[in-house]
Amino acid sequence: MNESPKTIINDLLVEVFNQILSIQQEHLRNQGINLSMNEIHVLEAIQKTKESTMSNVAKKLRVTVGTLTTAINRLVEKGYTERYSNPTDKRKVYLRLSPKAKKVLKTHDTFHEDMINSVIKDMNVEENEVLVASLQKLRDYFKEKY
Repeated sequence: MNESPKTIINDLLVEVFNQILSIQQEHLRNQGINLSMNEIHVLEAIQKTKESTMSNVAKKLRVTVGTLTTAINRLVEKGYTERYSNPTDKRKVYLRLSPKAKKVLKTHDTFHEDMINSVIKDMNVEENEVLVASLQKLRDYFKEKY
C-alpha cells in the first residue's frame, strides 16, 4: 500500500532529525567533548542571545527559567558557563561562556558546516533554491504555530 505524502514527510523529518542528533553526539564524543546535545544547545543559545540573561536564554530555548537553571547548574559545574550580575541591577542574572565552551561551539559549528557542505555538494542551484525555500516555509510554520 502506498503511504500518504504526509506520512512520508513525517517519517523523513523524524528520521533526519534523529540522525543529525545521533551523528552530532558521536562526532562530539570523538572530539573528546562529553556534553549532551541539550547542553550544547544551551551553550549555543547563550552565544546567540543578544542580552544573555537567564530569562532571555530560556525564552530562546522555549523552556522555563527553572529548566534552564538545572542545565546551567551542570554547565557551571563542568566549567562551561558562568553566572554574573549587573552591578546596577542585581535582579538580572547574566550568563557568560567560558573559553572551554567557545572551543566546543567552534567544534559544533565546524560539524554543521561540514554537514551542510556534504548535503549541497551535488545539488545544482535550482535544487538549492527549492531546498532553501522549503526549509524556510517549514521554519516559518513552526515559528507561527509553536
